[in-house]
Amino acid sequence: MTDSQNNAHFAHLLAAARAQSEPQRLLFLFASAELPDIASAEHRQSFDAGEGGVLTPLMCVDKHPDELASFDALVAESRLMGQQWQVVFVAGLSGRGGQPPAGDQVEAALKMMADAVRGGAIERLAAYDTKGQPLDFG
Repeated sequence: MTDSQNNAHFAHLLAAARAQSEPQRLLFLFASAELPDIASAEHRQSFDAGEGGVLTPLMCVDKHPDELASFDALVAESRLMGQQWQVVFVAGLSGRGGQPPAGDQVEAALKMMADAVRGGAIERLAAYDTKGQPLDFG
């Protein structure tokens, strides 16, 4: 996939969030791929080749869809935090009655995302690599 196709995928996600009838927050969880403490030689070899490992949540943020212009802007902002990540997971959180989700709802949803990543239950989350390539863990 070319960079423009990657940007188009993320742009479509932003457009879909902006088009919702209720105010949305986009939830982003950045994770690093790490080798587990107990890993076989085969696992180490796969990990060194860029495959496998365990995803560990590093940081998370919520954004209104209008606060992001592109995936590149998200990456640039994330790099300011100084964390090296390999995967960003994305979910949407809808408000109600014309009001955006409350802060405690956002915090609870971000915690649920972190727990899902730690537990490997990531099938309901959109995921992208550092170049904006959509990832499929299915």
